[in-house]
Amino acid sequence: MKFKKTQTLQQISQLLSCEFVGKSSFSITGINEIHVVEKGDIVFVDHPKYYSKALNSAATTILINKEVACPEGKSLLISEDPFRDFNKITKHFNPFIASKESISESAIIGEGTIIQPNVFIGDNVSIGKNCVIHPNVTIYSNAIIGNNVTIHANTVLGADAFYYKNRPDAFDKLISGGSVILEDNVDLGASCTIDKGVTGNTTIGAGTKIDNQVHVGHDTVIGKKCLIASQTGIAGCVIIEDEVTIWGQVGTNSGITIGKGAVILGQTGVTKSVEGGKSYFGTPVSESRSKLKELAEIKRLVKEQKKI
Repeated sequence: MKFKKTQTLQQISQLLSCEFVGKSSFSITGINEIHVVEKGDIVFVDHPKYYSKALNSAATTILINKEVACPEGKSLLISEDPFRDFNKITKHFNPFIASKESISESAIIGEGTIIQPNVFIGDNVSIGKNCVIHPNVTIYSNAIIGNNVTIHANTVLGADAFYYKNRPDAFDKLISGGSVILEDNVDLGASCTIDKGVTGNTTIGAGTKIDNQVHVGHDTVIGKKCLIASQTGIAGCVIIEDEVTIWGQVGTNSGITIGKGAVILGQTGVTKSVEGGKSYFGTPVSESRSKLKELAEIKRLVKEQKKI
């Protein structure tokens, strides 16, 4: 999430009421999660296990709960609770604003696009040309939709990320400040849910077709010309490369990559990253030929055991 105006280290420290390490005029241009940080970003870290990763990431300001040696060319914000203060930054620079109409006056809708009854379109949404948005679709603020996109009834674009910190008394929610991008020629079936990114975007690439009742988690990036069948659940921060086929009732772990041209057969649990150009099946996931041979061998052994 980029700020509309560059901030200084001192300005952010005042917002959070915390100490800082570095020049007071050090420039900060936004906040991001560790997997998408860029120069100028703040990243937060609140566990010693991840200190090194955060300090050595592309982020140039680290919101951290311990004063440590500051890497050259970077700055630190010393916080008692980085998770809480990261939320405070999101709320300040991207506050929730209640809508006053079903289709926002700030939304941009391209020529030839059809909006069916009972559609909700939030602030600053951009929809391209020749799209069809069917009844009861909900498009949260700041979503970007390309040309020739079809979205079927009851689909939701931009719900919050499922991201919580376990506190002693309750779960604390990480506030979502990102959005959703659908590129040209994407089709979404009925009752799909595409969550917004926490700080970046959840993106579905050009030409990808998604069946009914598919869930796509926060910050996931789906490539071009993919096919994803019904009741698939894709976790957050997944990368699905171009021309991947995913059949029905597949589930994935978060943070994995599915390589270009891979085929994931139905009811597979994709528990780890897999290479492109191969077919996969089962839980835990393995190449489909190997898995089917294993199942055949198990069946043979069971028959032999019964004979004994």
